[in-house]
Amino acid sequence: MADEPQGANSLETLLGWYRQMVLVRRFEEQAERSFRRGKIGGYLHLYSGEEAVATGFLAALREDDILFASYRDHAHALLRGTDPRAIMAELYGKRTGVCKGKGGSMHLFDVARGFYGGYGIVGGHIPLAVGAAYALRYHDSDRVCLCFFGDGAMNSGAFHESVNLAGLWGHEGQCSVVFIVENNQYAMGTSVPKSSAATNLARRFDAYDIPNEQCDGMDVVTVYDVARRIIDETRRTGRAHAVEAITYRFAAHGAADLFQPYRPKQEVERWRERDPLLLLEQRLRAKGALDEAKIDAIAAEVDQAVADAVSFAEASPEPCPAELFDDIYGGPAASPLVPDGRPS
Repeated sequence: MADEPQGANSLETLLGWYRQMVLVRRFEEQAERSFRRGKIGGYLHLYSGEEAVATGFLAALREDDILFASYRDHAHALLRGTDPRAIMAELYGKRTGVCKGKGGSMHLFDVARGFYGGYGIVGGHIPLAVGAAYALRYHDSDRVCLCFFGDGAMNSGAFHESVNLAGLWGHEGQCSVVFIVENNQYAMGTSVPKSSAATNLARRFDAYDIPNEQCDGMDVVTVYDVARRIIDETRRTGRAHAVEAITYRFAAHGAADLFQPYRPKQEVERWRERDPLLLLEQRLRAKGALDEAKIDAIAAEVDQAVADAVSFAEASPEPCPAELFDDIYGGPAASPLVPDGRPS
């Protein structure tokens, strides 16, 4: 395992990450229960098993940095600090949701925290992230943009077109984007070996002259180590970088993927032996920082937060039909990417 994060509060940091990852896992489990009860409309994609990736990368991010994610986005919003109540209310389609009930599970958005979605179109957000990263650098900022997407998105045209531009602009130090491939082994029900001629997905970035590497996406400390180094380098150079995080989703692809005939149960169980929560729990136990009592206390605290989120969502009002066309377009001054709200 990688070295512990440096600093006097390293165990405190690890405990904080553990609590965050438990929150993500319990939130996702509750979201699935609510979906089965008919409380959540649209569709639902869960992040269970992949918690270490978003936790490690967002821990290395500055408050003024920005990020884009795919439709499997609940964890990214939670880890960036969005109120769980506002996220659950959004899943419920309520007016108090983070997008006023109009976005739902796949389109979470929190500009105040630099979270630019949540996108339902596979790979559709990659061009947006590249453009945002260019805008940051164009205005002489050292802010960084993270772009999370899955292995399946790498087979889209939007990926290749955008990554080519990122590599090109990066030559001039003008594209401070970090691409994070959340390789959870399956694009819907198709495994990586059945959809990609080259299974080392990080190496695809070679074609666009973008530095790249793989990392163990199940160990949050390893992820953080890589994230901190790559983000610092991107911030310093303005050049795009890419990381393929090897991870695994324990949940189905989506809420309708009940039987998962494309993967054997034994495979899921093998990966569960490297559950990111379990690995971090073992590390903390070995350091004497975690025991059964503390585990139970954290679980109780998190369960209460999730229950409060459900109660809040249940009690919140539905959106008013008269608001259907509100918030569709934003004025120029609303853009936090451009200092004065106007193009140069």
